[in-house]
Amino acid sequence: MIVLGLTGSIGMGKSTTAGLFREAGAAVYDADAEVAAAYAKGGAAVEAVAEIFPQAVVDGAVDRARLSAALLEQPAAWAKLETAVHPILAARRAAFLHEARAAGVSVAVLDVPLLFEVGLDREVDAVVVVSAPEAVQRERTLARAGMTPEKLDMVQARQVPDAEKRARADFLIDTGSGVEQARQQVSGVLDAVTAPGWGQEPRRP
Repeated sequence: MIVLGLTGSIGMGKSTTAGLFREAGAAVYDADAEVAAAYAKGGAAVEAVAEIFPQAVVDGAVDRARLSAALLEQPAAWAKLETAVHPILAARRAAFLHEARAAGVSVAVLDVPLLFEVGLDREVDAVVVVSAPEAVQRERTLARAGMTPEKLDMVQARQVPDAEKRARADFLIDTGSGVEQARQQVSGVLDAVTAPGWGQEPRRP
């Protein structure tokens, strides 16, 4: 089974691209969905978050807006939050890959926003980076409910810059020209990684 790491900075169209991989027949692990499940009532991360940010837990679930506000006030606590949540997500990724292999899946995609930041790029067969022009990125992101320039700056400060992501990519998906062109690029990636002999050459360092 080929395992692809899919990543991209906020607002670049990563979730849409993940959907295109799913549409094309790949199995897709959605880190954002796993975080949402872990933060929901009874979720695996609720207790850990409550210990760090008790004000962010309401009625047994993590309130994402309150959590974001707490992180804006205490940015140094990001590390504590990541230490608590990342092992939970790692266990879910491992379970996903085990199930995909057991099902005979040919290509699995790990859709992980912080792929480079947590070192997952070293654990996949190839990295696919989703990108778009900066103006498009900012317009998309600030159109989201609850998003502010300050919150965007906080998120971007935690992410590897887009230019570095692009330089480290094995494949690049440019979403700046619309979904149809992105769909064609996704098809090209899948054709490449399923071609006979792919992967025999060493990846770029």
